[in-house]
Amino acid sequence: MAPADGSGTGDREGTGPRTSGDGAAVLDELRTAIGRYVVLPSEEALTAVTLWVAATHIQSVLQHAPRLAVVGPTKGCGKSRLLDVLHETVHRPIMTVNTSPAVVFRVIGKNPPTLLVDEADTIFGPKAGDKEDLRGLLNAGHQRNRPAWRISGPEQKPTSFPTFAMAALAGIGDLPDTIMDRAVVLRMQKRKPGERITPFRSRHSVPELNTVRDRLAAWLTPLRGTAAGLVPQMPVEDRAADIWEPLVTVADLAGSHWPDQARAACLAMTRSEVLQDEQTTLKTRLLRDIRRVFDTEGTEVLRTQDMLAALVQDAEAPWAESGTNGLNAYHLGNLLRDFGISSANHRFDNGRQAKAYTRNRFLDAWARYCPEPTEPAPGHQPRRTASATPTGSLPIGPPGGPARPTRAR
Repeated sequence: MAPADGSGTGDREGTGPRTSGDGAAVLDELRTAIGRYVVLPSEEALTAVTLWVAATHIQSVLQHAPRLAVVGPTKGCGKSRLLDVLHETVHRPIMTVNTSPAVVFRVIGKNPPTLLVDEADTIFGPKAGDKEDLRGLLNAGHQRNRPAWRISGPEQKPTSFPTFAMAALAGIGDLPDTIMDRAVVLRMQKRKPGERITPFRSRHSVPELNTVRDRLAAWLTPLRGTAAGLVPQMPVEDRAADIWEPLVTVADLAGSHWPDQARAACLAMTRSEVLQDEQTTLKTRLLRDIRRVFDTEGTEVLRTQDMLAALVQDAEAPWAESGTNGLNAYHLGNLLRDFGISSANHRFDNGRQAKAYTRNRFLDAWARYCPEPTEPAPGHQPRRTASATPTGSLPIGPPGGPARPTRAR
C-alpha cells in the first residue's frame, strides 16, 4: 500500500497520480471542484461525496456498493446539479431516469457502471407504475452476489444478471428505508442569500471535471488490488460500516489528512441519520396518537387546543415532556408539516372560529406510516357525532394535502 504519511514523488508523466501524496492532492482537487458547483449541507457531506465519487473507480473490487441518497424537501435544492457533477466525475456513469430495467440488467457486468437516478419518486412514489423491476435491482445491487434471474433468449432459459453497482438517487422527500439504510444520505437545502456557486456550463465545466475524473482513475485503477485487500479500521459497525468502508478505504489509500477527515465525516453523518430516525419515529408515534384521539372523540374535526390537551394527558406518551410546558400548537404544526398536514380556521356549530385539524387530512399519512394492523370487524363503525360535520372554512383537499410525504417507517 502507498505510504500513509502523505509523502510522494509527484505526478509521473503520462500516468497521473499514483502515490498517497498524489492521491490526497487529487481528492483535494475533486473536493474543490464539487464545492464549486454545489452547496452541500455540511463540510462532512462534501467530504463524503468526494470519497463516494472516488470509490466508484474501485467498485469492481468492493463487497458493498453504497448508495448516495440525495434528498431535499423541495425543488431547487441542488439535487439535479449534483447529479450533473457526478455524471462527469464517477466511473462509467449511466443515467436511469428513462432507462428500462432490461437495459440496466444488461449493462451491469464485471466492470459495473455507476447508476445515476434523478426524480427517484417515479420509481418509489405513487407514480412508480411498472418500475418494480428497477426498484428491485436498486435494492439488490448494494451487495455483491445478489443476481437477478430472468427468462431470456430465444430458448427462454433462466439467466442470471448481476445487479452490483454503485448508485446515486435524487428526489424530493426521503426514499424508502431499503434505500436510505444502504446510503450515504445528503439532505440538501436551498442556498441562502450570499451562498455563491459557479454556474455549470458544459463548454467549460465538463472538460474541467473530466480532467479531475481522469486523474482520479489514473491514481486509483492501479491500486484496485491493494484496495481489495484492505480492511480499514471503522468508527461504526454493522450496516453503517458496510456503507462507509469503501469511502474510508479510498481515504486510507490517499493518506495525508484524508483518513481522519473520512472517519470524522462518517461519525458525524451516521449520528445525524440516527437523530433523523429518532425524529421520524417520534412523528410516527404522533400520527398514531392523533388517530387514537380522533377515534376516542368520535369526530371528523378537532380544535387544535383540544387535540393538544388529549395528547398531553396521555401519561405513557412523550408529549407532556415535549418542550418547556408540553407540546404546543407551533411544535405540533412542525411535526406534521412533513406529512402535508396543517391546521386551518374552522367555524363550529356554536358560531365560534378556531384553528382545527380535520380527520381526512390524516388519512393518507396514516395509511402510509402507521396502517391499522387488522381490518375493522364487519358492521363496526367509529362513533360519530352530529357536530362532527365540518361547516366552516377549513379547506378539504386530497387526503394528506399537496405536499409529498417523506420517509416511511
